[in-house]
Amino acid sequence: MSDRPHHRPMTRSSGFFAEMIGGDDPALVSEAADRAAHLLVRGARESGDAEVAERLLHLADTEGIEAIAEVWSGSPADSLAGCLWRLYLLRSWVYADPVTVSREYDAGRARAQVAQVVAGVADPPGPEELKAMIDEVLRGIASSELADVLFRAAAFARVVATGRAGLSEPTDAEVQRMLVLAEQLEAAGHAELQHRLG
Repeated sequence: MSDRPHHRPMTRSSGFFAEMIGGDDPALVSEAADRAAHLLVRGARESGDAEVAERLLHLADTEGIEAIAEVWSGSPADSLAGCLWRLYLLRSWVYADPVTVSREYDAGRARAQVAQVVAGVADPPGPEELKAMIDEVLRGIASSELADVLFRAAAFARVVATGRAGLSEPTDAEVQRMLVLAEQLEAAGHAELQHRLG
């Protein structure tokens, strides 16, 4: 038995939770991220303006991928915000290292032929062709069905993951990361398709 005297629990004032330090409410952050994503995509689609679509494409360039990450990276993979985060992350990666991306994509083409066709990269898949393809995919956010955009990005990521698996330099973790990205985009594409049809 403890020698410590019994004491009553301390009562908390109504302002206790407001005084706690711990950052923003995750539910509010998620709601704001999803709302911003919906407004952005809806605005681009409703405008029908090619200039708006170009601004949407270059959002990560003008605002910085870090700013986008702060808003959308914590969103579920199947939410619009989560999809946009993954699409912009994919584009930033292609632009940051197009030579490696083209080598990994080229290495995966023979073993992921269906995905290669869906991705729609010009042949041969050089660095500039891959940049053009990823830009075309992101432009589709404003003009195409979102499911098609997600399926195309997923196919691209799957070919890259397959290519990485066949090369000696990438680690298993790097292969797995790209495969997970492909699976998340594909699952989001199926969810979007079901939503559209249902």
